[in-house]
This record gives sequence, structure tokens and C-alpha cells, in this order.
Amino acid sequence: MERIKEQRLPIATISGSYSYGWQQMWKHFLYLFLVAVIVAFAGAPVAAIRESEFVNTPGMIALQIFVAAYWLLLMPVINFGADLMYLRGIRNEKIIISDMFDGFKKNYLNIVLANLLMFAIIGLGFIFLIVPGIILACRLAFVPYLVMDKNLEPVAAVEKSWEMTRDYGWKIFGMGMLAIPVFILGLICLFVGVIFALIWISAAFAAMYHAVDLEEQKQLNGDVSEIID
Repeated sequence: MERIKEQRLPIATISGSYSYGWQQMWKHFLYLFLVAVIVAFAGAPVAAIRESEFVNTPGMIALQIFVAAYWLLLMPVINFGADLMYLRGIRNEKIIISDMFDGFKKNYLNIVLANLLMFAIIGLGFIFLIVPGIILACRLAFVPYLVMDKNLEPVAAVEKSWEMTRDYGWKIFGMGMLAIPVFILGLICLFVGVIFALIWISAAFAAMYHAVDLEEQKQLNGDVSEIID
């Protein structure tokens, strides 16, 4: 029975992704917990600076410029690296925390530019009413995984994410909506609960990507088999 349980694969649905994410979260909990803590601590100082009451002073204006550079040039590497760690957990691959920072040594430009391209596209969508921005955010949800998992360049990752999410946009939107009560429940349980919620949500989105990727590979293999026959 235990062997069958380990071979269960994620299903590209809202409930299937959260269910599989929950299972894998506990299977690799200490590693994913450390990943979540690293992301939280990496973003905490910047959040504190943004909330400072001295934000309009000359010194803080300069610091705000530094914050913008931090978010554009450093945080994407950490966030994309975290997504890779969650994906490895979903796939039952070995999680090496140091690999989370490999983006600083390789693939750095693709990570930064992909994040910038996503930000620009989704931002334009929100400028032209909110709904287009939401649609674009759902359709580009796989970009970080494609950059890290498939080593795609920014434009190729955006195009591939758009293609992969063609039939899954509403499901990804539903996952985002479900993430809200999950996060609120984590808030009710204070800081520790928030960490648990973020790990679960991140694992669920990684599970959705993995499930869609598996389905795509299955279809491609089927097409190849038909051609050979």
C-alpha cells in the first residue's frame, strides 16, 4: 500500500494540486520549511523599509532606490530558486538548498529578465482594468518553473507558459482564489501558520505545473508513437 501511495501522480485540477501539494509538503517538510524561511527573511528587511515613516526623507529616497534594485536584481533569483526547490519536492527529487542560489552563478540574466517581462506584461494588464491583469497573471504562472526547469529564455518561457496554460487558466485562477482563505487561516494561527500556508500554496502551484507538464509529455509521446506506427 505504501508503494502505491508514493507513485501517485498529481492531477491538474484545483483539488488535485492542493491535495498532492499537501502530501509532498509533509514528505519534504524540513527542506521546504527552510526554503520558506529563507524567502521570508530575504524579503523582510525590504518590507520594513517600505513601511518606514521616514520614507520621504532624502536618505530614505536613496534607500528606496536601493530597494527597487534589490527587488529587481536579487529577489527574483531567490524566488525562482524557491520555486525550483518546491518543484523538486513535488517530483520527489533530492532537494539541495544551496541550489536555490545557483541563479546567481548561472542563468542569472534569464531569471531577472523573465521576472521583469512578467512584471511589465501583468502590470500593463492591470492598468487596462483589473481583469486583463488577472488573466495574464494566470497564463504566465508557469514562467518561473520554465526558466528554472527547462532553462528557457524569457520570451520563450512566456510563450511556453501561455501555451501550457491554455486549458488551465480558470483552474489556476481558482487555485489563487483558494490561496486566500488558506493564507487567512494561516494568519489566524499567527506567524507559524503563515509559513505553513505559504509552503502549501507554493507546493500546490508546483504540483499544477508538474501535472500539466506530465500531461503535455504524455501527449507528445502519444503523437510520436502514432507517427512511428
